[in-house]
Amino acid sequence: MALTHQFKETVQKRIETDPEFRLSLLTEAINCLIQGEFPIGKAILRDYINATIGFKELGTLTHKSSKSLMRMLSDTGNPQAKNLLEIIAQLQKIEGIEFEVQIHQYFTVSGE
Repeated sequence: MALTHQFKETVQKRIETDPEFRLSLLTEAINCLIQGEFPIGKAILRDYINATIGFKELGTLTHKSSKSLMRMLSDTGNPQAKNLLEIIAQLQKIEGIEFEVQIHQYFTVSGE
């Protein structure tokens, strides 16, 4: 199901005016990528970039063409880990934040 233009505009306005929402969106994108939900993570990351820095500026910072970055994060894109992590590193710098991985171990009881 494709998102409507009005919905995308609403999300973009909220990203611009609500820093907590903006950071939550970036966090969700990264969580999706880490958990193997690549299509969702890429889509959220693409929306985040479009509503914040833009692909042209991100291309300048990563020394990659904006078209190449857009292809990486497209529905059919398959970015290398190096490129994806470089994008995330630049977005962290721009936001003035640092993500940290936490381990959550889940135990299951068997044989009861």
